[in-house]
Amino acid sequence: MSPASAAIDAVSVAGLEAAGATLTPAVVGSMGLTDLLAWVAIAAFLVALILRWQGVPEPARHLAMGAWLTFGVFWLTMVPYYYYDVQSPLQTVLALAALPLCAYTGYLLWDGRDSLFLLTKAVAFMGLIYLPAETIPVVRTWLIETTAVQTHYGMELLGHSPGINEGANGYQSRFDFDSDETVTGRTTYIILACTGLGSMAIFGGLVAAVKAPFKRKAIAFAMAIGVIWFLNLVRNVFIGLASPWGWFQQEWLVSFMTTYMGAEESRVSFLVAHNYIAQSLSIVALVGITYLLVKILPEILEPLEDVLFVLTGNEYDLFEALGKDEVRADGGPDQQ
Repeated sequence: MSPASAAIDAVSVAGLEAAGATLTPAVVGSMGLTDLLAWVAIAAFLVALILRWQGVPEPARHLAMGAWLTFGVFWLTMVPYYYYDVQSPLQTVLALAALPLCAYTGYLLWDGRDSLFLLTKAVAFMGLIYLPAETIPVVRTWLIETTAVQTHYGMELLGHSPGINEGANGYQSRFDFDSDETVTGRTTYIILACTGLGSMAIFGGLVAAVKAPFKRKAIAFAMAIGVIWFLNLVRNVFIGLASPWGWFQQEWLVSFMTTYMGAEESRVSFLVAHNYIAQSLSIVALVGITYLLVKILPEILEPLEDVLFVLTGNEYDLFEALGKDEVRADGGPDQQ
C-alpha cells in the first residue's frame, strides 16, 4: 500500500493464531478508529485522483498529501497490535516506519513529484479491494471459512483430519485438534489475514493502476492471484500443523523465546512458524511474484521506481536495470 505498508501486508498474509487469543486490534470494531482512518485515507486518495483528472492539480496535490499522512497514522495505530498481540518484530518495525515514509511521500507530492500520483492510484485500488472484504460481514465470513476448508483439505492430504469448529472469532475456522493428543495442547484458527487478501490487494492495485492493454493486465492479475492463493494455502497448512504438533518446541528455542521475546512456552512453535519462517519466506515470495509480474506487465516498474525513491532518496531506472524496453504510458497498440 504505502512504500512500507506493501511490505507489511506481504508478510502478514498468514494470520493464524493460537485458539482462544484475541486476534483483531482492540481499536477494530464497528468502524473503530483503525477502520475509520483507513477509509478516510482511501476516500481522500480517490477524491484527489478525481480532482487531478478534472484538471485541478493543486487541490489534488494537497489532498493527496493529507491522505498519505492519514494513511501513515493508520499504520501507527496498528503498532500495539503487532507488538503485543501478534508479537511480530518485523511487522512492528514496518508499522512504525510507515508513518515517516507516508509523511515523506505526501511531502514529495506537495513539492511537485507528480509521478507519485500513480502510486497513490495503486494504493487507492488496493484499499478498494481490501477494505470492503474486511468490513462487509458476508464477504469476510465467506473468505475466512472457505480458506479454513481449503486448509483442512491440505492437512488431510498430509494425513491429518482434525475437523473444523467455531474459532474465537466466531467463524467456522478452528482446526479441532484434540489438546490431549497434541504436543502443545493448542490449535489454530483462520482470520481474514490468512486468506491472502492483503497480498492479492497489493498486486491487484498495481495491475489496476497502470496503463496497459487489458489482455496483459488480466493475465498478470490471474497469475499473481493464483500464485498467492497456492503459497498462502501451503503456509496455512504449515503453521496449522506446526503449532499443535510442536515442530519448533526445541529446548533452546523455547528458552530464547520465553526469556527474550515474552512468549508463552506453548506458543513457541506457532510464533516461530508464523512470525519468523512464514514471514521471511513471504518476503521472498513478494520478490518472486513481482519478478513474474514484471515479465508480463513491465508497466508496474514505474510505481516501483517511486517506491525505491521514497525509500532511498535515489532515482532508479528499473526498465534499464532489468533490460526492459521503454513502455508507452498509454499502453498503446504497439505493445503486445
